[in-house]
Amino acid sequence: MSVELPPALRSALQRELEGVSRKGLAERASRTSEAYRAGKGSAGVIRALEDALAYALARLPATYAACATVFAEAARLAPGFAPKTVLDAGSGPAAASWAAREAWPGLAGVTWLDASAPFLDLAGRLAADAPPVIAEAARLKADLVGGGAWPRADLVAASYALAEIPPAAQAGVVRALWAAAEGMLVLVEPGTPAGYARLLAAREALIAEGADVLAPCPHARACPLAAPDWCHFTVRLPRSRDHKLAKGAETPFEDEKFAYLVAARPGVGAAARTSRILRHPRMGKPGLELRLCGPEGLETRLVARRDKAAFPRARRAGWGDAWEG
Repeated sequence: MSVELPPALRSALQRELEGVSRKGLAERASRTSEAYRAGKGSAGVIRALEDALAYALARLPATYAACATVFAEAARLAPGFAPKTVLDAGSGPAAASWAAREAWPGLAGVTWLDASAPFLDLAGRLAADAPPVIAEAARLKADLVGGGAWPRADLVAASYALAEIPPAAQAGVVRALWAAAEGMLVLVEPGTPAGYARLLAAREALIAEGADVLAPCPHARACPLAAPDWCHFTVRLPRSRDHKLAKGAETPFEDEKFAYLVAARPGVGAAARTSRILRHPRMGKPGLELRLCGPEGLETRLVARRDKAAFPRARRAGWGDAWEG
C-alpha cells in the first residue's frame, strides 16, 4: 500500500512551489540533508522560508506517510481513544498534525510547537485551505530542550524530533512529553540503528513513568533483539517529479524506513497483546516463514500451505503487521 499526502496538503505544497527555482530548492535540500546527517538541528539549517520549503519538498511526504502508518496502528490498538486535542512537538511543517487528523477526524484543537519560525510560518501557509482544526492551529515557538509549561493534550506526537536533541537531554524531553500527554504519546524516528536506540531509551523511561507501551512491542520486557538487528518498519510513498528532483532520485516511489513507539495512559489501549511481524514474510515450499516478536519474545513461525485457515491470512500479512494465532 502506498501512502499519499492528503489532496489539500499536496495542493498547498504545489502552490508554494510556484515560481520557485527547483534547482535552488534541490541544492538547499541537499545541504539540509547533509547538515542533519552531521547531527545539526533545524535551528542551524532552517534559516529562511526557502530552507523550510526545500525540507518540506524532500521530507514532508515521507514524514507524513510514516506518521499516518503509526497513527493508524495506534487507532487500531486503542479503538476507544478519540483525542480532541493534539500537541505536535517539534512540528516542522506539521506532517504529524495532518496525519493525526486523518486518523482521528474528530480532532478539535491542534498546537504546533517548534523552535523554528520558518517552519511554523510554512506550516501555516500549507494549512491555509486545510480543515479548520489544522488551519486554526495554535503556534508555539519553543525549544523542546527548554521544557516549560507545554500545553497538555489528549495526543502528544513527536516525529523525527529526538534526533535533534542532545543525547543527555533526550530522557528529560521524553518525560516532559509524557507529562503533557493526557492519553497517548507517539514517537516516530528514522528507521536506523540510532533511531531505534533513541526509542529504546525512551521506552525504558516511559515504562518507569508507568506508561503502557501499545506498539510496536507486544510486551513491556527488555527488547529481545540483539545487534546488528534493530526494530524498524517501512512504508511506500509515491514521488512527484519535484520530489524526485529534490531527492536526486529516479524511481517513482520511495520506501521510508522508520521506527516508532506508542505509549498510553493505563486503560487507554486494548488489553490483548498480539505478535508483531518484524520483517518481510519469506515464502518457501512448505509455506510462509514469519519472524515475530510476541508476548514471550522472538519467534520464527512457519505457516504451512496446508493450513487453510492461517495461510491465506499470512499471505496478506506484511512487515510491521500484527499477527494473531
